[in-house]
Amino acid sequence: MATTKKLIQAAAGAAGGGAGLNVEDVFSTYLYEGTGSAQTITNGIDLDGEGGMVWIKSRTSTTTAFIYDTERGATKSVTPSETGAQETDGNTLSVFNTNGFSVGTSGKVNSSSNDYASWTFRKAPKFFDVVTYTGDGSGDWDTREISHNLGATPGFIIIKRTDSADDWWCAAKKSSTQYAISTNGATNPFGINTTNSAGAGSISSCATDSVFMPGFIAQTSDANINNATYVAYLFAHNDGDGEFGPDGDADIIKCGSFTTDSSGDASVDIGFEPQWIIYKRSDGTSNWGMNDNMRGWADTYWNPLYADASNAESGFASTRSWPTATGFEFEGQLSASANYIYIAIRRGPMAVPESATGLFAIDTFGSTGDAKEPAFRSSFPVDMAIYKSTTGTNSVNTARLIQGKSLAANTTNAEATSSFAQYDYQNGYYGGDTSTYPTYYSWMWKRAPNYFDVVAWEGSGTSGYEFVDHNLGATPEMIWFKNRDSSATPRGNWYVYHKDLANSNGYLFLNSTSAEATDYPGWATGSFPFSDTRFVVQKSRLSYSGESYIAYLFASVDGVSKVGSFTGNGSSTGDSQNIDCGFSSGARFVLVKAIGAAGAWFLFDTERGIVAGNDSHLSLNSNAAEDTSRDLIDPYSSGFTINYHSDWGNQLNGNGQTYIFYAIA
Repeated sequence: MATTKKLIQAAAGAAGGGAGLNVEDVFSTYLYEGTGSAQTITNGIDLDGEGGMVWIKSRTSTTTAFIYDTERGATKSVTPSETGAQETDGNTLSVFNTNGFSVGTSGKVNSSSNDYASWTFRKAPKFFDVVTYTGDGSGDWDTREISHNLGATPGFIIIKRTDSADDWWCAAKKSSTQYAISTNGATNPFGINTTNSAGAGSISSCATDSVFMPGFIAQTSDANINNATYVAYLFAHNDGDGEFGPDGDADIIKCGSFTTDSSGDASVDIGFEPQWIIYKRSDGTSNWGMNDNMRGWADTYWNPLYADASNAESGFASTRSWPTATGFEFEGQLSASANYIYIAIRRGPMAVPESATGLFAIDTFGSTGDAKEPAFRSSFPVDMAIYKSTTGTNSVNTARLIQGKSLAANTTNAEATSSFAQYDYQNGYYGGDTSTYPTYYSWMWKRAPNYFDVVAWEGSGTSGYEFVDHNLGATPEMIWFKNRDSSATPRGNWYVYHKDLANSNGYLFLNSTSAEATDYPGWATGSFPFSDTRFVVQKSRLSYSGESYIAYLFASVDGVSKVGSFTGNGSSTGDSQNIDCGFSSGARFVLVKAIGAAGAWFLFDTERGIVAGNDSHLSLNSNAAEDTSRDLIDPYSSGFTINYHSDWGNQLNGNGQTYIFYAIA
């Protein structure tokens, strides 16, 4: 079935169709370190076969951004912060590949002293298209039509003359019937000094699902000068008609507008969690801001770049912008009572995983000798991690959505600032420290449908219930909740929901050995069942007014992860039982907790040893050193074997006792 589905998607992609494609097939934010030597960026996007555009910007210097596309060919760039003609440089983006692109030695895109961000847009109906054309100088400026293959009326259009210096012209969707259209030249390149702020001009006056009118967009004949050459970038707007995702019915791109309140704040609902946005005041003032979740667009921190400026990153702490499960927020950064236009692209991945290899990793803390490399490494961008020393330290938790902050899973402490809790890496997390701590281990998760999700929100009351949206895509089977602002008990505890607890309002504490309790519940699943799109918590417990929260959501995926429970059968050392998780090569990670009696949160993994003899275990609820003196767990091909030992028997496999567990293949 999975193979058949992939073949169908591949056929759709080869035909240029959007149906069955996931957002990870057509868009990528990829961060890379300049080397000064030619290198290939492998982001999984087929540019050679399907076509598209790559936008590259230095993060650490004031170098301008450069845009390349397959219609004009590799080595040819236009610069969104300048009005200049197209430039050709064979040492910049040199090749469009079937899984990314290659760059040469030019300092524009590969200086050894710079870090870079790249954004890749693949051509696909209802997502993105690139068109080149030659002006003919004929007819009225508002009648020339240029064909495109977007398969939908564009939500945003950018036009640039390439053979000579000239303005950047834009048409931005403001509503279902109106565009904000350029009326004057771009005093600010890749932008408009003045727009038609009233949004005059219907969509049919500017573009259809098969053509666009460059003269109407520019409000001048400059976009159709005889024999002049142009490139146009067209972005779709999905409005319940997207044909993406496993079922071919999901939206992945939105173009629209929003208006800030009197404080310059805005909360925008677009129906999905974005990974990238670009935005600008529709009256032409302000820069074009660009945020993405790879560079620190998080609940705690943001790090904008500007499309029409050469500025390097400069992270802001006093003002905020962050993605939510259904849109994005601005707080204290934008102009008051102003209208903004935007493009937003959905966060991936959208495909349900078939393997845990690219979703979970274990690594020891390593000296990189290079502050640009993470200290804990993986084969994927990390979304959540726990790290802990085998010699005894807190169980430290960090996450991409709370970048720059950390929590201790074994205490009630509020979150603390951590300069090392950095997630702007393609291959791990934790930056800035080049010391070597070989006793530190980290367990790392990536978000994926039906497997794992992270949600951050701010509480809104002292009574009643909070309905919190999530993107797990399945009903959560286990959730860890933490108040990030309060260390007071019981509010500051790590609450744990698990589907196999004995009571519908039962809970455990991740930071405690205590058994299941019901006296201070955070939810009432009997009245408000959790679903594949939301969970419900009591405001007085887990969504207190003005306080920030984070939740980690876990579910079972065949052959990948298992959230479950078992009843112990041991009464003397040596008693054991096999726990079948449906895996094919055993469990790499196992977390076990007794619920009917006090017991630790036992953490086992294959990196430190799930073996036939004595095993190493740590406890998430404790800062104690690991124990290696007992045989508590053994390998088992479809999961793990749990043993009884007199010292830990009732906490792991006591006869008649109930245990919950979480395992990853």
